[in-house]
Amino acid sequence: MATLIPRAAKRLKMSHVATSAGGLVASRPFSAGWHHQQQQQQQQQKQASPPSADEGAKTTHFGFETVPESMKEGRVAGVFSSVASSYDTMNDLMSLGIHRLWKDHFVRSLNPGSPRIPSSSSTTTPEPEPWHILDIAGGTGDIALRLLDHATLINHDTRARVTVADINPAMLSAGRARFATSPYTSASNPRLTFVEANAEKLHSIPDASVDLYTVAFGIRNFTDKARALREAHRVLKPGGVFACLEFSKVSNPLLDAAYKRWSFAAIPLIGQLVAGDRHSYQYLVESIERFPSQPEFRDMIAEAGFLIPGEGWEDLTGGIAAIHKGVKPV
Repeated sequence: MATLIPRAAKRLKMSHVATSAGGLVASRPFSAGWHHQQQQQQQQQKQASPPSADEGAKTTHFGFETVPESMKEGRVAGVFSSVASSYDTMNDLMSLGIHRLWKDHFVRSLNPGSPRIPSSSSTTTPEPEPWHILDIAGGTGDIALRLLDHATLINHDTRARVTVADINPAMLSAGRARFATSPYTSASNPRLTFVEANAEKLHSIPDASVDLYTVAFGIRNFTDKARALREAHRVLKPGGVFACLEFSKVSNPLLDAAYKRWSFAAIPLIGQLVAGDRHSYQYLVESIERFPSQPEFRDMIAEAGFLIPGEGWEDLTGGIAAIHKGVKPV
């Protein structure tokens, strides 16, 4: 049990993101202008509109729209089935490549993989169990590849394994295609597996079986985020780490205005031109707006039973994205 702490919780550190990421985004000044005001008015109108089901049905948000909880999963599935084939390319265009810097920093801060044990003639020192990492909503394998590369190349750990779980078959198909010829999926030493699973009901993942749970740019699409956090707590080993990279709230008013102008004006248009799908990317922009603030999400993680290190989050590029972490008590 004690070996889990230095492998997971003690690696947990909060460091500042590379200044290059912040400079790249903040250097694009825009005024909020009438377009931002128009979007706020549209948001208020959509929030005021009644749900499309019985009044007694439990509701949630699908972007700015209020929908019954029973409908959201299917509608989100439709969005990601539509964008799966162009997802990574669109991320590059939408963020000007900055999402790669965020993801690299995210993985470095987690430092996955057990350090190599020095060779010794003694046979009494047991070799630690390999890391088991669960990457939720990671269908295309973008985070999984970084996790395995870091474990292998930095920590010289050739046994750490990653399970990529995603609710969407199209996203999983994109991930499997990406790793079709990868040594990480070789028959002799398979270190990466893909499973179709709902983050709110991880029936295939046993209790206390995971060292590190990661979710990057996915949790804002979950229907019941609190339930997903409780499932993360259940599957993690004592001392295991929950780590989330997600779009968040910008603290600087000028950067916030510029970011909203870019998000609502440019991203749906890019989606239409590149992927032929404006509506899906309009939803993705709106879902960012509806995600809880940094303190609110930190409190949700704590309510699920996690210990919160330090302030609880690390802002990236002025809060456009943030890293949240929690540790399951030993």
